[in-house]
Amino acid sequence: MKSELIVDVQPTEIAIALTEDDRLQEVAREKRDQDNFAVGNIYYGRVKKVMPALNAVFVDVGHEKEAFLHYLDLGSQFRTLNTYVTKAVSDKRHIPVVTKTPRQPEVGKEGQIAEVLKVGDPILVQVSKEPINTKGPRLTAEISIAGRNIVLIPFADGVMVSQKIKREAERQRLKQLMLSIKPAGFGIIVRTVAEDKRAAELDNELQLLMERWQESVKTLQQRQPVSLISAEMGRTLGIIRDLLNPDFTSIQINDKETFDEVRRYLQLIAPESAKIVKLYQGTQPIFDHFDITRQMKTGLGRTVGFKHGGYLIIDKTEALFSIDVNSGSKKIYEDQEENAYQFNMLAADELVHQLRLRDIGGIIIVDFIDMDSKEHQQQLYDYVRKLMERDRAKHNVLPLSKFGLMQITRQRVRPAVEMQVEEVCPTCGGKGKIQASFLFTDQIVEQIEKEYEEHGNGMKLHLHPFVYSYVTRGWFNSLAKQWKRKYGVKVVENQSLGMLETRFVVEK
Repeated sequence: MKSELIVDVQPTEIAIALTEDDRLQEVAREKRDQDNFAVGNIYYGRVKKVMPALNAVFVDVGHEKEAFLHYLDLGSQFRTLNTYVTKAVSDKRHIPVVTKTPRQPEVGKEGQIAEVLKVGDPILVQVSKEPINTKGPRLTAEISIAGRNIVLIPFADGVMVSQKIKREAERQRLKQLMLSIKPAGFGIIVRTVAEDKRAAELDNELQLLMERWQESVKTLQQRQPVSLISAEMGRTLGIIRDLLNPDFTSIQINDKETFDEVRRYLQLIAPESAKIVKLYQGTQPIFDHFDITRQMKTGLGRTVGFKHGGYLIIDKTEALFSIDVNSGSKKIYEDQEENAYQFNMLAADELVHQLRLRDIGGIIIVDFIDMDSKEHQQQLYDYVRKLMERDRAKHNVLPLSKFGLMQITRQRVRPAVEMQVEEVCPTCGGKGKIQASFLFTDQIVEQIEKEYEEHGNGMKLHLHPFVYSYVTRGWFNSLAKQWKRKYGVKVVENQSLGMLETRFVVEK
């Protein structure tokens, strides 16, 4: 499988697209030159409200909406961390040593947050979920510094190894290695990508993470609540850190500064991959050149098609996403049960693709086509679970209910990707809406194929003069010539037609 990352840097935002075998799989956007309260950012905030009924507090971290911190997200070592923070801000000349901070009683899993925090208390927190809709950020007080291979956790103990590393000998090697080199007073989580990594590589990364922790403490000593202490690396570097693997063939970037930044980062974490970073200098927009724009327009609308004329209708509410599966008018099999099963299996592929592409999180309700066979229902459920295994987000899939609904929960840490995929129609003055104009030729081809199957050669296709001019531009390889050679259709301009209207005339 070939993976590519395409980065479109614009003055106000950066858009990142991940493709696998040229098919768009993920899209991410981040604003430039402003705090976007990204997951991993560390803030020195202040408690604004204590909510005993929720067993939580609301914290001011600078966002327009107060951030939410639940009692269970304080972490067992919260009191020790708080003591360290108090010591650090009271003595700005020296960085406190973690191991010399007296260990305080642990915060148990059962308790009241009002016993730990009160209104006005300063607090060091980290964003665990970005602001979504009307909600502010979700916070945790268990501070961690993430790297590519390992995660550093101050005031934790021991080493945990990713469960996705299956070989017991490798798990033990990594655990013993990290136990031998980790600083006292810090815990380590070994990530899946650390499998088979050399000791020197892991030790170098550990030193970098320790430097980031020290820099964060220095910044803390210079700031007052409410302020940003440490920003998670940009979304571009974060995606590269989390996804980079031997399947990556190129990382295309259209900005020299970002290109240099990514190359420097790769030379630190994976020097052998630095050569795949390429500076795009074409005249065409980078997303247009790599077919990202078209795939976004076709894949992010309310209605999304899949094979044999089936389609999904995706609707978003405040509480959940609803996805309706439709087979369209075409049948794959005459038998209704078999037809429903086959369309549902095709829909499952597109469903899982859409969850990842849009980064849909929370509760998802999928209304599949009704099937009577319990065996088919079980096979569909097993297939969806298998497809979801490649999804990095935490998720849970439930079997079909008696109403034919499948319930899926998927970890939501940032807003779902949304894109305006409709354009104002030039022929109706904005009273109606149509699909994006550059998709129109794709629709024409579908119509030609349908008419060709029914009538064969000898058709005339009437188009508005503007559209006619577009499809006939060029000589040998114009769209009109291609259609003529393949389907025997002749394109004719017709001034009586609307801008995007088509008319087929079959020659007798």
